[in-house]
Amino acid sequence: QVQLVESGGGLVQPGGSLRLSCVASGSILSINAMGWYRQAPGKQRELVAAITSGGSTNYADSVKGRFTISRDNAKNTVYLQMNSLKPEDTAVYYCNADKVRYYSGGYYYTGTDYWGQGTQVTVSS
Repeated sequence: QVQLVESGGGLVQPGGSLRLSCVASGSILSINAMGWYRQAPGKQRELVAAITSGGSTNYADSVKGRFTISRDNAKNTVYLQMNSLKPEDTAVYYCNADKVRYYSGGYYYTGTDYWGQGTQVTVSS
């Protein structure tokens, strides 16, 4: 009923920038928190940044000052602006949405922990 689709990944040189987007689709009324996670080969998935519906943000220490998360509540979209990229930022980036209020078949539901399919970000010269 709720789907997340990411876009914007790719190959970039060290020091470059990328902007990721994630759109949540479905008969969505509201989304509490949205965030970006990443998983590098052989490593666990880790939180990169998160943002609440009110605009409060949280960042991993490794990306503070380089990445900026933002969202457009009207479009159910979250963005991740990534600047000064480093090779260690290489990973598959996943979008997450939590506590999604949506309408289906005449009823209202609240679902938790939705994930996108992931988008590859590679930082290399």
